[in-house]
Amino acid sequence: MTDLHRRSLFAGAAAIGAAAILPGTARAQTRWQVATPYPDGNFHTRNMRAFVEQVQQASGGRLAIQVHSNASLLRMPEIKRGVQTGQVQIGEILLSAYGNEDPFFEVDSVPQLVTSTAQARKLADLQRAYVEARLNRQGLSLLYWVPWPPSGLYTNTAVESVETLRGLKMRTFNTLTNRFATLCGATPTLVQQAEVPQAFATGVVNAMVTSAATGVDVQAWDFCRFFTPIGFTRTKNAIFVRQRDMAGLPADVQAAITAAAAAAETRGWAASDTETVERQNILQQRGMTIGTPTPALMQGLARIGATQADEWVAKAGDEGKRLIDAYRAAIA
Repeated sequence: MTDLHRRSLFAGAAAIGAAAILPGTARAQTRWQVATPYPDGNFHTRNMRAFVEQVQQASGGRLAIQVHSNASLLRMPEIKRGVQTGQVQIGEILLSAYGNEDPFFEVDSVPQLVTSTAQARKLADLQRAYVEARLNRQGLSLLYWVPWPPSGLYTNTAVESVETLRGLKMRTFNTLTNRFATLCGATPTLVQQAEVPQAFATGVVNAMVTSAATGVDVQAWDFCRFFTPIGFTRTKNAIFVRQRDMAGLPADVQAAITAAAAAAETRGWAASDTETVERQNILQQRGMTIGTPTPALMQGLARIGATQADEWVAKAGDEGKRLIDAYRAAIA
């Protein structure tokens, strides 16, 4: 037996002994995995890491959580199913990307329905019970959700009206932005965030509608000249846990997760407002022109938004009508 082998055996025995001495820590540690499609620099991912750190500290070492960012473990379309099947315990998704599954996941993507943080909060408060009920039926629990900064148009020419978008190849990220592109006369192409630079570089798309935060993530100044903020939507990321895994934790650790989630939601909403200004400034510093939306553009967007709101209600049925009616009454 070599000296190296002996040292390895000794180290292993020492580790086993330590675990026996501290039965509530190393031996009982539970390991969780988190999948998110966003890069480490994104404010959603930073918020997720702060949430994870708070949970791990509160658990006293009984729960270890590893975050897999930038779609490194699962791509966006795979994350929800990955949590349901136990491949990962926590997932983060753009909720509206799953609008084909249920219209209540995508209501925050109706163009111009929400044009301020106050309105976004009203819609989120009213939408929450519907979303939680649907996730619960699938064995999932919503931990927290956080909106993106308002979306705007990324183009290589100034956008004077909706007609400017006609004929462009527009990158979209969910069913409702697909429909928006079509109503504008553009050709929609669904592209995941991590794949945006390549899609522009290869000519698959030449315009997009998304937030300034995403624009910075994908370095939009490399392929677009104009960003026109239009208060398009305040789509939300949803962070959820597999109920079976949550239920397997000690009660105090479950409570710690719930508390950390509430803190992450508060922190994330504040960060979203901060990002709105900071990331738009970065786009400008990198050479992009920040456009001022014209009255003609906003009128055209309002018409499209009204059409899409009616289409959403028709798809969502009576519950959807109740939600929209309650929301409109709340912001009146």
